[in-house]
Amino acid sequence: MKRAIFLDRDGTINVDYGFVSSPDKFELLPHAVDGLKKMASLGFLLIIVSNQSGIGRNYYTLTDYEKVTAHMLKLLKEQCVTLDDLYYCPHSPESNCVCRKPATKMLTDAIQKWDIDHAQSFLVGDKESDIRAGIRMGLKTFLIYNKAAGVTQNEIKYGENFCSKNLLEVAKKIEILLHQEKAIHA
Repeated sequence: MKRAIFLDRDGTINVDYGFVSSPDKFELLPHAVDGLKKMASLGFLLIIVSNQSGIGRNYYTLTDYEKVTAHMLKLLKEQCVTLDDLYYCPHSPESNCVCRKPATKMLTDAIQKWDIDHAQSFLVGDKESDIRAGIRMGLKTFLIYNKAAGVTQNEIKYGENFCSKNLLEVAKKIEILLHQEKAIHA
């Protein structure tokens, strides 16, 4: 079975301006690229699971989302980062769908498709819905703290396992956890 790191997009990989609806509004967060590179080097699949309710609310179109995604993939590729898969939920919160986090369909679909060991995998996000979805799937969870989320450093807010300020810090903590696990089994 494979290991994966499931990543929210807005507020985790890129700046969250509310609704990122065009490529010119897409800005990678500091240390995102280095964090993603380190995660991949540790042998994890990198899979985005993102709520995109702006589509369901008619704030932007599916085509707009696809343009932002293509731009993100291009920026990451230029930095030698490849994402293994992307999942998104286009529904508004009022739709009560089965894919919008904290629901788990995006995670379940990815776990089945990629034969992922959820007990050896992580979810990283900046919102309660991200953490709740990860907990429901038995993933270890990291909350990215930021002012927009109302979370301060090392404050366990939603039951997450860990709190970090950026993806590079997440990757370094995961590396430490892997070394500790290896030492226990040695």
